[in-house]
Amino acid sequence: MEAATAHHGAWLHLPLVFLAAAVLAVPLARALRLGSILGYLLAGVIIGPSVLGLIAAPATILEVAEFGVVLMMFLVGLELEPERLWALRRPIFGWGSLQLFGSAALLLGLALLLGLPWRLALVVSLGLAMSSTAVALAVLAERNLGRTTAGTSVLSVALLQDIAAIPILALVPIVALQQDGGAGGGGWQALKALAVMAAIILGGRLALRPALRWIARSRTPEIFTAAALLLVIGTAALMLSVGLSMALGAFLAGVLLAESEYRRELETDLEPFKGLLLGLFFIAVGMGVDLAVLVQQPLLVLSLLLALLVCKSALLTAMARWMQIPVLERPVFVILLAQGGEFGFVVFQLARQSGLIDAQQNSALVAAVALSLACTPALLLVTDRLLTPRLARQRVPQAATLDEPQSAPIIIAGFGRYGQIIGRMLYANGIEATVLDHDAEAIESLRRFGWRVFFGDATRLDLLRTAGAETARVLVIAVDEMEHSVEIAALARQHFPRLQIVARARNVTHFYKLRELGVTLIERETLDSALMSARSVLEQLGWEPHAARKLAWRFRQHNVEQLERTVPLHKDEAALIAAAKQGRRQFEELVAQEREQARARRPQQHHWGQSSSDGDERG
Repeated sequence: MEAATAHHGAWLHLPLVFLAAAVLAVPLARALRLGSILGYLLAGVIIGPSVLGLIAAPATILEVAEFGVVLMMFLVGLELEPERLWALRRPIFGWGSLQLFGSAALLLGLALLLGLPWRLALVVSLGLAMSSTAVALAVLAERNLGRTTAGTSVLSVALLQDIAAIPILALVPIVALQQDGGAGGGGWQALKALAVMAAIILGGRLALRPALRWIARSRTPEIFTAAALLLVIGTAALMLSVGLSMALGAFLAGVLLAESEYRRELETDLEPFKGLLLGLFFIAVGMGVDLAVLVQQPLLVLSLLLALLVCKSALLTAMARWMQIPVLERPVFVILLAQGGEFGFVVFQLARQSGLIDAQQNSALVAAVALSLACTPALLLVTDRLLTPRLARQRVPQAATLDEPQSAPIIIAGFGRYGQIIGRMLYANGIEATVLDHDAEAIESLRRFGWRVFFGDATRLDLLRTAGAETARVLVIAVDEMEHSVEIAALARQHFPRLQIVARARNVTHFYKLRELGVTLIERETLDSALMSARSVLEQLGWEPHAARKLAWRFRQHNVEQLERTVPLHKDEAALIAAAKQGRRQFEELVAQEREQARARRPQQHHWGQSSSDGDERG
């Protein structure tokens, strides 16, 4: 009995430690603006064998956690239709090959100059030339950069590295002179790999959609989720059986389903699994950092780290210029691909088994790659705070900087899709406005269309003074970032109390934060567009246009009043929920009463203009 209890306790130990580390470390890291990835990595270092030793076998966990990368690549594939992937073939095989083999060549040359044997130098350079698909795509998703030029370029390079996995792994034992007919075996392995890829593509085209359609007819959500997981695991297992990257197989399966009607359902079902397993992957990488090697051979590890970052960054900087990546996106492109990659761990482990490197060299190489992964979020943070603002100022034409005091009665902070509509309304009526935006690329584009927009961050008090905040009548806060919006509102309320603030709220939480600062003229950005869509739905169901319009106006009026009533309650969740339920009931009762009244007077109404007394003209 005691043995069984101990066995169950051991089974619970791993998820308990992992979840506790994630729950504590990630919110703390995000609060410090370090990013969730660095939080996971630091949590792994702390609970790993080098510090607390709560988990003693990080290598085993890493194998399981790699499934998070597989799920991520499947979801990335779902976002890429086959036509779009085909359009990326040149960047994948062109720029991807240049990054991989160019970085390997630079590292190989440096190793040979230092007198390392060519076999050792070649294998080490290939392992270090790889970049982390997991970290790169996670950062792109976290920053919403997936569809930017830099994001597409990073994806292209990552895909080439996954494709190059099998020839590199096949090369390691050959270099170690342990082929035993390995050349022929390598050719047979390549044929098997091509056959499996062809089977996945043909099977995906012919069988995947009918199979998912048949499963969906069962109307059992959990079985569809199980089928989605089976699909990803199955394709990954097929690729692994022939020595190819599991992530590449999952990616191909995702691409084949990118145009299917089940795309959104698959994304929704797999997203929670991806997030947790990807977090586990980063924690496992952190646990793999051998701090003992850092203490015993700090110069070796730091030299490897420096060589890795410098050689790859030099090539990537030149590539960013040749690829015509926008200047402000180049730092992200360089940093995300200059790091080492999880595939390097596999290469070094195979090289150790083949006798090319010893255990101490393997530990130093693994430590250097893990440190490069840990450095990536920190380098991005430093770049955001120091380099990006400087690049932005260099990109903005001199005429776009706000150097002289302005006197327009209106200041618009943020000139994206929301601010531009406000600006067009004002300019159409001959009203001047001073427009501020901190996106240099957007300013260049807007100026080509004839807009007079100044570069500047409205969270700076001196810039607001120069923009004329002391004499202006209205400040429109239309920036995208919620934190910046609240910061601008607080600054204006403190230093320019006579300045009336008109603000955009992204959601109800944003609304409450602005109301706490005393801002009263707030519009939620999706409310009116959602009401217009609701009107269209009602009209399609046979409602008269005036009736649909009246109901939308009633809902808007009730919703705004309800939101104002809940401002004092928004920090008390129980009271807020009770008030929301009561408000919903009140609105339903109000609508029911109006329907009854409308039925009673329907014979007397002939056209919608007669109902203007009910408030239609006020909508």
